[in-house]
Amino acid sequence: MNQKQMFQNRTKLLAVQIIEMTNQLPKTMAAEVIGKQIIRSATSVGANYRAACRAKSEADMVNKLKIVEEEADETQFWLEILIDTDLMPESKITNLWQETDEILAMTVASIKTLRKRQPKSSITNQQS
Repeated sequence: MNQKQMFQNRTKLLAVQIIEMTNQLPKTMAAEVIGKQIIRSATSVGANYRAACRAKSEADMVNKLKIVEEEADETQFWLEILIDTDLMPESKITNLWQETDEILAMTVASIKTLRKRQPKSSITNQQS
């Protein structure tokens, strides 16, 4: 299994684990709303990473990976809200938060690497 497949599996597993966690939330309106939001953001991480893998160019890949970055950050936000509102004990969220943080860090590192490889535009070169 190559790195791309391993990362696809990690992002998919994160989505599955978030879905399973939301099924354990209390049956309140707040938990339902937050649950829907976190499912959307967590599943979007994996879906958009797959889209990035099929990008037409490095610039397209960077744009798609920026969406992965935003969705992973949003997932962390909703995990923090679940803790801060006592809807889920921190002990049940710590591993999900750490995995999301690792995915976020790897995504940002990939974006930085891709940006370094991209040639600077003539507009950028003229301004320098």
